[in-house]
Amino acid sequence: MKRFLTQIALASVALSLSGVAHSSETKAAAKPDLAAGEAKASTVCAACHVADGSRGMPTYPILQGQHPEYLVKQLVEFKEGQRKNPIMNGMAGALTPEDMRNISAFYASKKAKDGTAKNPDLVAAGERIYRGGIAKKGVPACASCHSPNGAGMPAQYPRLAGQHGDYTKAQLTAFRQGDRTNNAQMTSIAANLSDKEIEALADYIAGLR
Repeated sequence: MKRFLTQIALASVALSLSGVAHSSETKAAAKPDLAAGEAKASTVCAACHVADGSRGMPTYPILQGQHPEYLVKQLVEFKEGQRKNPIMNGMAGALTPEDMRNISAFYASKKAKDGTAKNPDLVAAGERIYRGGIAKKGVPACASCHSPNGAGMPAQYPRLAGQHGDYTKAQLTAFRQGDRTNNAQMTSIAANLSDKEIEALADYIAGLR
């Protein structure tokens, strides 16, 4: 009898724990709050990324239409110091995981606007690298990860199409120099790109659609 009661007690505890785990999973899977994301973005992010994350200053990335999973990943890495930027490290440090999900979902919900290349002389060279890579340098085609139209793939590979050329150039240079270290694959690829190749790629990506 005593053994039977013990088994009932253990089963009760197991069910209780199962309920807690299920509750936590349900909470974690809750849909992001776009209104809350917009409100937080307007006070924390808008000064640099403008209200809807669209075409602000070229030194700052366009967030509009970016994959939410990728944005969350970057914010977490800024907060944890895996990605270095004096401004973003401080900004992300004050955000909760919920804030990050909401802000990222808000920017992702906006339709990204088309951009344009600035230097016609670079576009052809940039397109060759983007679509075919540079075999002799071991540089793969950008399209193989970021897709032919620059739409990217959620979580791991960001949307590139229409991104500011100045920003793309700065990030590729940072990867090459080892100033940005949160993606080993990009560090390896950028290490084999010349200044001219980076400039051509950045300009081509700016007009990609």
